[in-house]
Amino acid sequence: MKKVITYGTFDLLHYGHVNLLQRARALGDYLIVALSTDEFNWNEKQKKCYFSYEERKRLLEAIRYVDLVIPEESWEQKKSDVREFRVDTFVIGDDWEGKFDFLKEDCEVVYLPRTPEISSTQIKNDLKGK
Repeated sequence: MKKVITYGTFDLLHYGHVNLLQRARALGDYLIVALSTDEFNWNEKQKKCYFSYEERKRLLEAIRYVDLVIPEESWEQKKSDVREFRVDTFVIGDDWEGKFDFLKEDCEVVYLPRTPEISSTQIKNDLKGK
């Protein structure tokens, strides 16, 4: 079984997220999503989420492409996650191009193009009237 892993906050879940998850799942047989915890988002990314970790986790678990959701609690855990879950392919949006090449010694690394016309940041800005 070929395992794929991806990471993200997935707040204000939208069709761009679903596109990424569908394309990630198509690269293997089992998709693991490492979901940023509320604490990690606030302490490391200075991001406040609209939905809590538990709410975002529940939304992701309802998507048929997702097989397992685990917490992302630090930047450093990616290498240990790849090893612990015996991941074959690490997938992330191409806005992170090159940033995770260090994982290539343990698995394939794929940077997928984002859906260009949609983002959570854009949704938040639209709602604020920017």
